[in-house]
Amino acid sequence: MDVKLVARTLDLFELFATEQRPLSLTELARLMDVPMSSCLALARTLVSRGYLYEVRKRGGYYPTRRLQLLASAIDAVDSIVAMVHPQLVELRDVSGETAVLGKIHGTAVVYLDVVESTQAIRYTREPGELRPLHANSIGKAIFGEMSAQEQQAFGSQLSFERFTEATIPNLPALVSEAAVAKKRGWSVNFAESAPELSAVAIALRIGDELYGLSVVGPTERIRRDCETHAKTLQAVKHEILALENGPTVSTD
Repeated sequence: MDVKLVARTLDLFELFATEQRPLSLTELARLMDVPMSSCLALARTLVSRGYLYEVRKRGGYYPTRRLQLLASAIDAVDSIVAMVHPQLVELRDVSGETAVLGKIHGTAVVYLDVVESTQAIRYTREPGELRPLHANSIGKAIFGEMSAQEQQAFGSQLSFERFTEATIPNLPALVSEAAVAKKRGWSVNFAESAPELSAVAIALRIGDELYGLSVVGPTERIRRDCETHAKTLQAVKHEILALENGPTVSTD
């Protein structure tokens, strides 16, 4: 359940990112669909904390660089993303498709890092986005690493919303597919969240947490190159695990 004030604050910054221009209180209230009084209180608080400023008298508000600086400081010490990012770039370059790092958050998959393909037709997403676990290759790959008891407990919380005819419809089907994927070594999502999108993914454990790597792109291309992408993912996985474990020390 969203906390209203937090949700409105995030909506405000996302609105500025979309509009990319100063916005008056009237525009903010209208575009966010909130009462003017609430919008005024929010804007005044953010101004007092240094996150917004008034560009000129009655000229509208715009974010300062304070949020960017905080985000940069946080990102600078995100050791997992920092460690894996170069391998995501490599994964993108070798596969030609968008590369994603994600993990389970609640009953969904959260994207921690995304390196977009340079092809004209490509999968486009941003870090922080949540995707339905049962219709996501990373989600299914991580689900396959859970014990049978964990799968039953976790799966009972999933809604199994149908997005396409290919979407997994229920827990027994998810458990069955996860078993096949784990034995094979990689998971797939063939048009399960959207007809035109597909993905290949693998799970890996970094520290005590399970993460997933995926290659995502148009269904036709992913189907065609699925096994090649799976081999590339496995190779990148080994590189990441080697980085985490550090260099091997010779005893000779």
